[in-house]
Amino acid sequence: IDQMVTAERLAILKVFGVAAVVMFVLSVLLASTIAGPVRRLADAAERVRRRIRARVEIPDFTKRRDEIGHLSGALRDMTDSLYNRIEAIERFAADVSHELKNPLTSLRSAVETLPLAKTDNSRARLLSVIEHDVKRLDRLISDISDASRLDAELQRQDAAQVDLRRLLTTLTLVANETRLGHSTMVEVKFDGPASDQFSVPGHDSRLGQVISNLLSNAQSFSCEGGKVRILCRRRKAEIEIIVEDEGPGIREDALEKIFERFYTDRPHQGFGQNSGLGLSISKQIVEAHGGRIWAENRVGPRGEDGEPTVAGARFVVRLPAK
Repeated sequence: IDQMVTAERLAILKVFGVAAVVMFVLSVLLASTIAGPVRRLADAAERVRRRIRARVEIPDFTKRRDEIGHLSGALRDMTDSLYNRIEAIERFAADVSHELKNPLTSLRSAVETLPLAKTDNSRARLLSVIEHDVKRLDRLISDISDASRLDAELQRQDAAQVDLRRLLTTLTLVANETRLGHSTMVEVKFDGPASDQFSVPGHDSRLGQVISNLLSNAQSFSCEGGKVRILCRRRKAEIEIIVEDEGPGIREDALEKIFERFYTDRPHQGFGQNSGLGLSISKQIVEAHGGRIWAENRVGPRGEDGEPTVAGARFVVRLPAK
């Protein structure tokens, strides 16, 4: 009996020793494959919180096919989005400061010079400058306020199906009924069956803002008695909206620049009559809906030199359909 008990005790000790070795090996493996990477990711996230102004690199474990790899990829994408948003805010603040400084400098100069004006004509000119700068500041502040809260509004609001047929028809009627100082007519055409609503997921008010900006832009560049045409059609999984005018077109080197913030090229209008934010806001809205927008020139008949002429500008918006 004593021999049997001793043998069983030795067997239990052997099993315990093997189990201890296995547990130690598993603990080392788990620490190196799970706890260690998680700790490195947590330390990197903490460094991001402390050093928000300096870009911190998140450890890359995306080659792993488990949850750690997925977590690493998600943290890297989130950090990149955070830094891109911070950089965009900094650029926006710098652009706003630069744009506001110009009219403020002009306004300050006019106000300081006004007491020194000796004639009524000089005072009238200075008052005109002051009035122009105040209106420009008011326009800039309104557009800047709209642009600054755009992202937050698009994130807070739930997307719904937008009937583009009804939206474009309504905006066309409004544009034709509220023509101010010009006789440019707006025509809308739908390329598809009458029952097709051309529905896209999004925010109807913001998409309406995009079309309104494009219509206002086209009307301002069109000649008296000209027409602005809107075409809406389906292209596979996308809805395409085309806005064409009969104006002078766009310079080739400005086809991309016109969508930049505060850029404006309106030689036919006085300085400071436009904030340069309309097309930038439109691009921001379209991209937030997963779409694209670009500008191009309409090709007209060939001129005397044999080169094709420019018949106007064309803005193309493509949005993913439902």
